[in-house]
Amino acid sequence: MRFATRVLLLQLATVAAVVVVSCVVFLLLGIQQLRNEAESSALNIARTIAAVPDVRVEVARISADPGTPDAVDLTDGPLQAYATAITSTTGTLFVVIADDHGIRLAHPDASLLGREVSTDYLEVLAGNEVVTWETGTLGVSARAKVPIYPPGAAPGDANASPVGEVSVGFEPASVFDDLPALALGIGAVAVGALAIGLVAALLLRRRFERLTLGLQPEELVALLQNQYAVLDGVGDGVVGLDPDGIVRVCNRTAEEMLGVRDAVGKPFAELGLPPLVVAAVADGTARDGVVIGDLVLYVDSRPVQRGGRAIGDVLIIRDRTGLVALTERLESVRAMTGALRAQRHEFANRLHVAVGLLDAERPDEARAFLGEQVARGPVDYPVAHLDLIGDAALQSLVGAKAIEAGERGVRLSVASDTLLWQRLDSLEDVAAVLGNLVDNAVTAAVRGAEPREVEIGCYGDGDAVVLAVADSGPGLDVDDPFAARDSSAGDDARVHGWGIGLRLSRELARRRGGDVWVIDRGGRGDGGRGAVFGARLEGVLRPDTHDKDTP
Repeated sequence: MRFATRVLLLQLATVAAVVVVSCVVFLLLGIQQLRNEAESSALNIARTIAAVPDVRVEVARISADPGTPDAVDLTDGPLQAYATAITSTTGTLFVVIADDHGIRLAHPDASLLGREVSTDYLEVLAGNEVVTWETGTLGVSARAKVPIYPPGAAPGDANASPVGEVSVGFEPASVFDDLPALALGIGAVAVGALAIGLVAALLLRRRFERLTLGLQPEELVALLQNQYAVLDGVGDGVVGLDPDGIVRVCNRTAEEMLGVRDAVGKPFAELGLPPLVVAAVADGTARDGVVIGDLVLYVDSRPVQRGGRAIGDVLIIRDRTGLVALTERLESVRAMTGALRAQRHEFANRLHVAVGLLDAERPDEARAFLGEQVARGPVDYPVAHLDLIGDAALQSLVGAKAIEAGERGVRLSVASDTLLWQRLDSLEDVAAVLGNLVDNAVTAAVRGAEPREVEIGCYGDGDAVVLAVADSGPGLDVDDPFAARDSSAGDDARVHGWGIGLRLSRELARRRGGDVWVIDRGGRGDGGRGAVFGARLEGVLRPDTHDKDTP
């Protein structure tokens, strides 16, 4: 049996039990009220009869006679006629009048006149009113007994003694005449209450199944266990939103990546996240290269449906920082590989020339040609002062960047005060940082006026390398070039690598115990000089290894 069905039956049983108990209580209260009304009516009638002057005079006269009154005289007497009239008028079972010895002076059964009453009368003759249910010669009845005082005596007078009593009774049938109607009303109310309870239970069941998407509690428990196992076991950030955009699920990885705390229960749009992330959720699309803090994230938003009904969105967040940094390193390696390939090709061509001269038996020309090549060096890169960089791989990188910059109309050169004879121990990080700074500088120089130039300075400081990259562009016009920018903002937002490149370069440098910073912001008002960026990476040089003696 489904849980919702069990809850429905339990609710119905509870409602039925409450209704039954309530009906029994109301019925008992109704019966008690009818009994009280009958007793009150009997008492009021008895008091009225006991206060009638003619009744008081006649009862006092008969009680004063020491003998027993004659039944024949009583049958035709005024008390019997009066009692009979009252009985007919009020619908009582009986009206009995007795003297101070309990002898019946009036009774519905005339054959009992002149005889002693069948119930106790001493308490009444003591001056007390008695209301009770008793069994007499006419059966069970609700009766009230009231003392009759002599004429001129007030009820309760200590100097006056009752001269008789009047007893008025109602039969149970007349007392409970209204009971069937009362029971019918209570039954109708009970049926109505059960109907309301049934409707409420059905609506509650429908609401419950709608909220739980038809899942039973056992399934919800299993789903919750699986959710925690999955969310805490994966390396991706997961954020679940309801149809109103309220965060309902946010694992610890997502909080760390997004830099938020206690996100559950808050509107996603109010978490202070970059517009790209909010837009991804609004559009149900993916965004790559979203920069939050020092991380580069991939954000993928997907709407979730169940049974054709939209139940919210799920946001998957992946950390791409390491991947993008690796891409930067691979790009630098690719550039160096291209430069080395060009070197090999050029060297092979020179060897072919030398071999051709020797084959033609022109040794003097071959010797002169080879001597000229030794003097010129390995490859003629279009970079001034490139020989001040002692590491061959870094030379190749700078040469490759110079060729790429030349294709964009920018001349790349090495600063004349560059001094870096040592070999690099960690070429990838240095190449990634320098390559990114050079690419950004070339992009900025393209935006500047002629002549478009980029200058690189490389310096050794113990086992650290210090880099300086200057361009002839328009300079920086933002307060913080390392701050994240919306990648959809156009070229202006990508100058100097805003948003990803500079942040990754600084992250790589900081991992090496160094940093990337702005040396000079430049600007149009400063003779057209562009920006200058500096970088320092620790532990990337081999201080004990040199390609040549330091002059």
